Amino acid sequence: MGFLGICFLVLLMLKIAAAQPFTDPIEVDALNKIIDHWNLRSKLNLTTDPCNRNAPWAPEQANPRVACDCSATICHITHLKIYALDVSGEIPKELFVLRELMDLNLGQNVINGTIPAEIRQLPKMQYLSLGINNLTGSVPPELGSLTNLISLSFGSNNFNGPLPPQLGNLVSLQQLYIDGSGVNGPIPRELSNLKSLEILWASDNRFTGKLPEFFVNFMNFQVLRLEGTLLEGPIPSNYGALNKLQDLRIGDLHTEDSSLDFVENLTSLSILSLRNCRIIGQLPEKLSSFGNLEILDLSFNKLTGQIPRSFEDFASLRFLYLGSNNLSGKLPPNIMRSNLTALDVSFNSLSGDLTPKGSGLSMNVFGTAISDRTSDGSKASSTLSCLQGNTRCLDIASSSSFSINSGGTETESADGTKYDNDSETLSAASFYMNPSNRWAVSSSGIFISNPHGQNYIAETGSQITSTLDSELYKTARMSPNSLRYYGFGLSDGKYKVELHFAEIQMDDSHSWKGLGRRLFDVYIQGEKVLEDLNIQKEAGGSKRALVKTFEANVTNRVMEIHFLWAGKGTCCIPFQSTYGPLVSAIHVTQVEKYGGSSKNKKKRVGIIFGIVAGSAAGVLIVSSVFYLCWANRKGPIHMKVATDSPTKG
Repeated sequence: MGFLGICFLVLLMLKIAAAQPFTDPIEVDALNKIIDHWNLRSKLNLTTDPCNRNAPWAPEQANPRVACDCSATICHITHLKIYALDVSGEIPKELFVLRELMDLNLGQNVINGTIPAEIRQLPKMQYLSLGINNLTGSVPPELGSLTNLISLSFGSNNFNGPLPPQLGNLVSLQQLYIDGSGVNGPIPRELSNLKSLEILWASDNRFTGKLPEFFVNFMNFQVLRLEGTLLEGPIPSNYGALNKLQDLRIGDLHTEDSSLDFVENLTSLSILSLRNCRIIGQLPEKLSSFGNLEILDLSFNKLTGQIPRSFEDFASLRFLYLGSNNLSGKLPPNIMRSNLTALDVSFNSLSGDLTPKGSGLSMNVFGTAISDRTSDGSKASSTLSCLQGNTRCLDIASSSSFSINSGGTETESADGTKYDNDSETLSAASFYMNPSNRWAVSSSGIFISNPHGQNYIAETGSQITSTLDSELYKTARMSPNSLRYYGFGLSDGKYKVELHFAEIQMDDSHSWKGLGRRLFDVYIQGEKVLEDLNIQKEAGGSKRALVKTFEANVTNRVMEIHFLWAGKGTCCIPFQSTYGPLVSAIHVTQVEKYGGSSKNKKKRVGIIFGIVAGSAAGVLIVSSVFYLCWANRKGPIHMKVATDSPTKG
């Protein structure tokens, strides 16, 4: 090639180089300041142009990630992901220099401070994720300026005050995740403008007022989660028009009763959970024709009548929870031969053959009427009669204490107390009576987002502090909904109840994994003794022992201790399905013995129960247990728990 040819090639290369897009220098400077502000230089060292498509931070799966629009001569940063990297500190003002941002993911960090009002300077934003952080203050009305938003997430933070009505300007919004964000007050009427909304997670907030009727405007609704709030019923009948719903979870409603009539047209449902919503009436037969419905939870309501015979043919259903209602009549005989994985009909007035028909079915019939089939009918009748108080319990020796190592094996504490083995594997609907018949445990509920990945026992190999009995706290019994323990054969008197806790699932580090909140309530003998218990907070950290002590009366030889999740707390920190009650051990001892007089017996608790011994394979089937009434009250105890449970977020 001659001299002129070389010159021509050089000129051509210079021309090509001159036309190569480059990133706006102002944005490059801002990005570098953001990186240094959050100490990310080791993970995102901009040795080349940030919009270089071959850079290690450019692929969609990269984290941190920077991606750009280079359709013009000057490139602009449009995507920034700094996800689950435990960055801390406030949101830097330089972030709002990146005015072409369309996708900003800052989720699962420990960012603190407020969302600055300058957020309005990012009008092209379509996807904004700020969930699982330490953000505080009020939710800024300036978010309403981001009218191109398709998805907005700021759940699992520590905001306060109401939702700004300006969020109603986000008419393109399809997904809104605000669960556990800390907001309170009425849900703004202006949100009725969000006609494109498909997904709303809003549980565990202190919302007040009526459950909004304007949700009917969301005709594209597919998912609604609204549990653990202060909202009042009833569930509006117009929700029946939301026929695209696939996942509907409403819980813990106050004040007014609700009907199930609205669900009859919601045939796309795969999950229907209306726990503790004061639902009255009968179970709709049409539910059994819902071809996609896999999980149905209508527990802790006031349903009456029979379980429809058509439920025997409920082909899609896997998990059925009807516990703590007023259902009566015979259990459909073939319902246990269906495709069910778990069936809970505890605390009803059902009868019939309560024997599981398949090895894959877990059942909880605790608190329901006596089975038509028992292995020893005379013994069952005798036990029923004695626990009603009609006769003495001749076959259950009197006792003045019981101790349980919840979720663990038999152990002895430093003070010599022997805690019984409670390591039996429970499942999504279970009842277990210990071999001595001294106590029993009843568990109900499913971790919906992780139905097959939980064994309902938490364990840790770490040392537990603030106690001489570390081993006692290394295991715990847990439940996604309701966990009840019963002591049987107790002599009448006043008892000291020690409840032992340690948070062994949730972290307390400075990571985003330490931002979880477990909240649940505790009832003893039907009376609430703890509300919104946060073990980690009260113990002063994770893996620290916490003992709560109470006094309770026993007047009919039975002690009930009930741990109940009321829809509050985080759901998924540090991993999916981390919520619900958790207890490490229980120790109950008599402190005062009552005489023959009943004048000191303030409460009366009775239980009817029957036990059918298992087969050679070791199957234990509990055929019945049924509560009697409180003195001078008509309603069963379980209805008091169901209707009086608080629902604040």
